[in-house]
Amino acid sequence: MAQAKTLNKIEIKQLLDVTNSCSRYALRDSTMLLFTHLCGLRVGEVAALRFDDVLDANDTVRDEMTLDAARTKSKRARKIFLPKQMQRQLQAYVGSVAKRPQHGYLFSAQKCARFSANTATQHLQRLYARAGIAGATSHSGRRTWLTTLSQKGVSVFVLGDMAGHASIQTTQRYVTVNDEMKRNAAELI
Repeated sequence: MAQAKTLNKIEIKQLLDVTNSCSRYALRDSTMLLFTHLCGLRVGEVAALRFDDVLDANDTVRDEMTLDAARTKSKRARKIFLPKQMQRQLQAYVGSVAKRPQHGYLFSAQKCARFSANTATQHLQRLYARAGIAGATSHSGRRTWLTTLSQKGVSVFVLGDMAGHASIQTTQRYVTVNDEMKRNAAELI
């Protein structure tokens, strides 16, 4: 099976523009997408997020959160750092939720209380398709996040820890080498 497409900045903007203009639940959908692109969360981790994960006791958006072991693929807890853009997106999204559901999940689906990992995967897949981005899957955000950080010189050891990978070999499989990375490397001489 082919790996999920890694998006460039133009494709990410296209994805968010189409989502924000065409989606009935634009703020929810763009927030879900940005969790994968800005924080590297797996789609199942996004689906399992709760309001308490992203808000402190004063209902202020956190700058970091912890995913407990039960909600990660590796079954190891990990700290997630929320960049300023993600914090602003979350503030807008949380502010738009009229009444928090009793179940506490951050993202609710139309026909059920919350998204399952499978439903969220299918939903994100439809958003990529609507934006016309061929080869993109629900895992594209995570791959794009890791590739972008690698391109900016973040060590594979830091990337692996942030992604929750037990082995840096796993992390290396996520990173797409592109011409910009090679061009920057050539200029280091």
